[in-house]
Amino acid sequence: MEAEPSGPAAQSTAPSESEGVHAYTSVAQLQTDLWWSISDLARRLAVPGLDPAERAGAEAALDAALADIEVLSHYFSRPGRHAVATLRDQREHSYLGLSRAAEGIGRGLIGDPPVTAASLTGMHGGDDRVADHPVIRRPGFDVLVVADLSEAEEARLHRELRALRRPEDPLVYDAITVSSFESALIAIMINPWVQAVVTRPDFRTRSAIDQTLLRDLVPTSLVPELDYMTAADRARVFAREVRAIRPELDLYLVEQASVERLATEIGREYDSIILQQEDVLDLHLTILRGVGKRYRTPFYSALVEYARRPAGVFHALPVSRGNSVVRSEWVHDLCDFYGLNLFLAETSATAGGLDSLLEPHGAIREAQDLAARAFGARRTYFVTNGTSTANKIAIQALVAPDDVVLVDRNCHKSHHYAQVLAGSNVAYLDSYSLDAYAMYGAIPLADIKRTLLTYRREGRLDEIALISLTNCTFDGIVYDVERVMTECLAIKPDLAFLWDEAWFAFARCHPVYRRRTAMAAAARLSERFATDEYRAEYERHRARVRDMTDEELVREPLLPDPDQVRVRAYATQSTHKTLTSLRQGSMIHIHDDDFGLRGEEEFHEAYMTHTSTSPNYQILASLDAGRCQVELEGYELVLRQLELAMTVRDRIAEHPLLSKYFRVLTSADLIPPEYRSWAGECPLHAGPLAMEEAWGMDEFVLDPCRLTIETSATGIDGDTFKHEQLMDRWGIQVNKTTRNTVLAMTNIGTTRTAVAHLLRALIGIAEDLEEAAAQMSPDQRRRFHRQADALAHDHPPLPDFSRFHATFRADPGGATRDGNIRKAYYLAYRAELCEFLGSGEVRDRLEAGEPVVSAIFVTPYPPGFPILVPGQEFSTDILDFMDALDTKEIHGFDPAQGYRVFTRSALTDEPA
Repeated sequence: MEAEPSGPAAQSTAPSESEGVHAYTSVAQLQTDLWWSISDLARRLAVPGLDPAERAGAEAALDAALADIEVLSHYFSRPGRHAVATLRDQREHSYLGLSRAAEGIGRGLIGDPPVTAASLTGMHGGDDRVADHPVIRRPGFDVLVVADLSEAEEARLHRELRALRRPEDPLVYDAITVSSFESALIAIMINPWVQAVVTRPDFRTRSAIDQTLLRDLVPTSLVPELDYMTAADRARVFAREVRAIRPELDLYLVEQASVERLATEIGREYDSIILQQEDVLDLHLTILRGVGKRYRTPFYSALVEYARRPAGVFHALPVSRGNSVVRSEWVHDLCDFYGLNLFLAETSATAGGLDSLLEPHGAIREAQDLAARAFGARRTYFVTNGTSTANKIAIQALVAPDDVVLVDRNCHKSHHYAQVLAGSNVAYLDSYSLDAYAMYGAIPLADIKRTLLTYRREGRLDEIALISLTNCTFDGIVYDVERVMTECLAIKPDLAFLWDEAWFAFARCHPVYRRRTAMAAAARLSERFATDEYRAEYERHRARVRDMTDEELVREPLLPDPDQVRVRAYATQSTHKTLTSLRQGSMIHIHDDDFGLRGEEEFHEAYMTHTSTSPNYQILASLDAGRCQVELEGYELVLRQLELAMTVRDRIAEHPLLSKYFRVLTSADLIPPEYRSWAGECPLHAGPLAMEEAWGMDEFVLDPCRLTIETSATGIDGDTFKHEQLMDRWGIQVNKTTRNTVLAMTNIGTTRTAVAHLLRALIGIAEDLEEAAAQMSPDQRRRFHRQADALAHDHPPLPDFSRFHATFRADPGGATRDGNIRKAYYLAYRAELCEFLGSGEVRDRLEAGEPVVSAIFVTPYPPGFPILVPGQEFSTDILDFMDALDTKEIHGFDPAQGYRVFTRSALTDEPA
């Protein structure tokens, strides 16, 4: 007797007809659910004696699920239309066989085994063998062909392309064909395996496929009317729409005639324009070569080749080639643990196919150029000391001593210390506070504009060189980067921007995230400001705002003068935090209109100042490989990352026990209503289109992959919860904590197993709390509720930046707020000018009207940024906050000695 299928299929149910794709975070999730549903329904129908009414319902549901899968099969080569047709045939013969086949496909789609061109060829009617050669596992991808083909033309194309496969080809692909612009956009959105698009301008505008299931992906109103356009205009619109969604894709135009004319008119929009009558072999080789360019890893490959060659080492590094460890009696296990390749690749050489990071001309230079293309930058530089060093490089390159820099007070410590090194005058900007969770949000644009206008009114606007902001913040708050730069440039047209995207490198991989990255915003602004349409818009705007007051300008959306504006954007990214790279692998991306004019030399000197002459080659190689992955599977991996994050959110919200003790904070919790128009808790819950809408218009949005879990109801503070519960007991690492939250996050390496383990751990903790509660006496229960209530409601207000003392201010009598941290920092080196005061002593002096000024940085964890910086005056708000803190870690404060402050004699009224 045949056994019934088991596993996820046994618990799956078919999506309802009304749900559509908007009910899913990703189409991959929808597709997987459908296959499990088909398997489950077929298994039920295979049971003899099923109630007739139940059988009828199951058959109807099965037909609906197969119909939905048939729609999706038009956009995937594996499993494609052939597989669906085979399953429909099985439906007529064996429900049990259908159930097993559907379960196998479902397991393949979730990576059990992983889906590849070789592993699923049997499902889509192909064969990855060439002549008598065995199957070779090679990277596989899909090519989307967009043309109004007849069935015979489509069959011939598939046949000819498959016949051209050769054993020596490093890559293998399958073609999927659609006939319309609408279907093409859907295909590149839902099929992350598409790596190249081939189009003929004869495609239709609307799809002939029933798109009810996918209606929310490409609304009819967003599909332009192309039928009356010329071939060149149709091809141009098509290319721009594809590039906007998936800029990494190779794009080829095939035309029956006039390819020379098209090449001159729209050649920049396509990677190649091909005459249709020519041999299909040219198209095949062009496709392989195009994807192969992104598959190249020049430095990683050079390092691998170097490691394979014998070499005599008469230079530094005894560990090079493993010479000092392989034959060691005592430390040979180092080689056993890390592997010999690590040591074979260790070298001080910059020749032999390798390169110098400080003056790259070969493999490193090519790798950086490829990274610039991948991340949409004009220039990209690799950094092997982490984004702390990347920030110092960028700030030193952009700031001279006594320049004014507007700095996000809630930024990474590297920004504060970089200002010390640069000798700048720092004007701190305060973020909105979230007292209930002991964290800060982001800086409202109105406050930034108000600060710039104050400097203009005081006659000091020309002193401002840079504004430094964190995007996205530690807790996932994301700026509208384009709007911030646009309006700030309207006030100071040559202002430079440093966007700390340490936690946002992955955003380039997704079309909705991408629009809020520094490089994408800078590129759009450069293109926009150069158009005649913008110039006309600016002239109308200038007439409207001419007589406005500063406060009216704060409320008015501003536009910069196209004749004066310079787009100068820098982004520092911790590649290792959210993409594939070894620890400390970072990048600096640059889009600076002035870089070639006067910025490149300064940047190079700053880069030389902070970059080691002995950079870690393994880190550089991992950055090169990580860039390759971004271009070839970044979109797929970020879609999965989003899906897993939403799974955690949904499971915690829906599970009765989990929701009793835990809550994942949403946009409504972390972004005040005045900064968002989206009324719901999480736009992505309403579907990808809702997320795109919110991210297109709100001042701040929340990255849904940041899972801030409130733990107040457990009665356990965040730090204890992190260490004693998650880490020590369950072996789970999380990011940061506040008094009543822990921050988890999904990334491209997060697995379904890891998500399941996190949920299991939270359930285990909740079950223990339930068991303990059942055994509490009335007094113990009251104490527990008081503790939980205190975590939920008793929060010291987060203090704003107070001010710099007049000793360290450039303009102590004016309305501007900047101070010279460098002066205060080095003044503290003189021990006779410093003293230690306890909290009570500081409070007494403040009450007596005497200023007390910090001599060093004081940084509690959490929140993890300086509450006090050198030269800053204490305030009662700061003292109240510090006195109420129950955190175990405060850098720059010794409870036994107190605060290190300047003596009275160190302070003067002379400006910095």
